[in-house]
Amino acid sequence: MIADPFAAAPRRRVALLLLSIAVSGTAACAGAVPRAMSGTAAPSGGPTVGPRTGTVMVVGGGAMGPEVLAQFIAAAGGPDALIVDVPTAGGDSIDIAASGRLLRNAGARNVVVYHTTSRAVADADSFVATIANARGVWFDGGRQFRLVKSYAGTKSERAFQAVLDRGGVVGGSSAGASILGDYLVRGAPSNDNRLFNHPEFLKGFAYLRGVAIDQHVVMRDRLPDLHDSLTARRPDLLGISEDEGTVWVVRGDSAEIIGRNKAFVYNGRDANDAGKPFLTLRPGDRYNLATRRVISRAIAATPLTPAFVDGLFASYREPSRGGATVLVAQDGKVLVNHAYGVPLQPRFTPETGASAFTLGGLGAVLNAALAPDSTGRISAASVRRVTAVGAMQRVAYDSVNRSWRGSVDDLYRFDQGRAPAAEPKGFEIDTDRGDAVQRVFGTGDGRRGAWVRYPGRKTTIIILTGDDQFDAKAAAGQIADRLFAR
Repeated sequence: MIADPFAAAPRRRVALLLLSIAVSGTAACAGAVPRAMSGTAAPSGGPTVGPRTGTVMVVGGGAMGPEVLAQFIAAAGGPDALIVDVPTAGGDSIDIAASGRLLRNAGARNVVVYHTTSRAVADADSFVATIANARGVWFDGGRQFRLVKSYAGTKSERAFQAVLDRGGVVGGSSAGASILGDYLVRGAPSNDNRLFNHPEFLKGFAYLRGVAIDQHVVMRDRLPDLHDSLTARRPDLLGISEDEGTVWVVRGDSAEIIGRNKAFVYNGRDANDAGKPFLTLRPGDRYNLATRRVISRAIAATPLTPAFVDGLFASYREPSRGGATVLVAQDGKVLVNHAYGVPLQPRFTPETGASAFTLGGLGAVLNAALAPDSTGRISAASVRRVTAVGAMQRVAYDSVNRSWRGSVDDLYRFDQGRAPAAEPKGFEIDTDRGDAVQRVFGTGDGRRGAWVRYPGRKTTIIILTGDDQFDAKAAAGQIADRLFAR
């Protein structure tokens, strides 16, 4: 614990600062620059929205896959880099002893927990000096207004910006994601998340200039909010959001999506999704924040094409056929994530994320993770433990029929949430022209649905339909053949 130089001052709240190892140096942070403002001119030819140097990582809250913090630590310079964890948004829920643990568990060896509720402390040279050599700043979740009250306009805020100026990384999750934007959404000093705009808390730290950021958007049914409450009236603002476990990794004006689900763009210049006020991006897709256009889709780098997949499921565009959804992922990139004949969902829940389909035989994979009690009963707690794998969102278990309903999005979350070396319980183990393959189907003869994994190729194919006659085994095989170009 570093002594607070203001601890003896009457009626001042004590600043808490915990160092994982000793940090040398007492000089005030040098080279910090004022907080970026929307519309700030960039150097000729430089980025106009994203960081001029370094990396910004915007995380949608919830459970994160190991790839997220691994990329954050790498962007900071590796496990020995000085990384600052800022838990201040958590308010009364902050546990200083536990703060920074997520980063340490991910391999960071030099983590400083940096927290105060006193602006005088946040503006003190002795307080700021402890992070003068930091290469990473991570803002934890909670309420974004607390970050504004403690740090906005202080030397601490300038020290955070200096991390980017040195080529480091600044990131955050949930409230720690929204503060990274220019316009601060849901910044009201309240626990009511329905309060979208507050006149005293409209300014974030602006690491992404002219951008408003929302989070938890699929899990908490927030997808319409950015449009309805802000971007419809502010075409100058670029709105971005991301679901839980999903990340915008921004360098300059270019961003790549990583993680487990989807990200969304409001006021972009590409066409929006049909019937929706936003464009959907998926892991592996790249986007230019300055031109507001897609740079590339992940599928474009593979032999698979959207037209080929559409051809396999074209007949299911007619809702009377029972609908179909398909997800194809390779090496953490989602190449295909599409629904056919599934109606628009309330509050724009992705059609691929709606629990519209009975899993049938695919439920064997989830059943293998269930733990019945001594009487053979499946308790609600056991079901929750299964749905917690990968942080599934809408999958449902019918305890009477002992069956599951779910979505390709949730099954992919489960797939990603399993330990890499975990035994593939519930799958049949086989080979397919030299490739090891794990597969399970909706019916015993390979119909209705398919969940097929090629671990050696880091590839997952998930198909759900409402048609007991659909040959899911053949469709998954055709997708694999085209993807592997064999």
